[in-house]
Amino acid sequence: MEPMGKLGGIAVVFDLDGTLVDSEPNYYEAGRGLLAEHGVPDFTWADHEQYVGISTQETVEHWKRRYGLSASVDELLTAKNRRYLRLAGRSTRAYPEMRRFVELLAAEGVPMAVASGSSREAIAAILTGTGLAAHLPTVVSADEVAHGKPAPDVFLEAARRLGARPADCVVVEDAAPGAVAAHAAGMRCIAVPYVAAQADAPEFSTAGLLVRGGQSEFRARAAYDWLVRTARAA
Repeated sequence: MEPMGKLGGIAVVFDLDGTLVDSEPNYYEAGRGLLAEHGVPDFTWADHEQYVGISTQETVEHWKRRYGLSASVDELLTAKNRRYLRLAGRSTRAYPEMRRFVELLAAEGVPMAVASGSSREAIAAILTGTGLAAHLPTVVSADEVAHGKPAPDVFLEAARRLGARPADCVVVEDAAPGAVAAHAAGMRCIAVPYVAAQADAPEFSTAGLLVRGGQSEFRARAAYDWLVRTARAA
């Protein structure tokens, strides 16, 4: 990967849900509806927050055990994705400052990728629906690697596809499992906790830049300036 602009040889790998876009309400609604259909009527937002940052596959596996669901994991996964996709393409919004951050990086020619626990179909629907697809053509789904976050697999595969060394990659994440995965991959991390109250979680302690207030405090220019300082110090 050739060095370019102020950011040298840095590549940036974005988590999708809760980081680039506010998709968690749609995931909650898809999960709540699915569980209600299977006899679990009281799935709350607090329950949902336990699964932020975990792949859909692992989420439904846990639900099957926790609630004793009779449907197979494959059936649950298909049904949840179907419900989610009905919502995702038409009602997911990109966080304005994250969009601006992507645009700042694109203007510098910084290689970028998305590495997500969502299915490729869901990722494509969201990136297309939000207009981010043009800047983020490199996508890795947890479905394509052996292990989802907190394992580093999706981030390492993103680096491979970008032609970047892990040490040159910076991950942008909102969830503790993703911060753990970034550290395990040997990558620096910008952490923007989706649940701001979790900013003191030990998993975020390895982040190079921790935006404690989450999306309400994230500013594209501040993150960009931090990357420039990081590049100069390398």
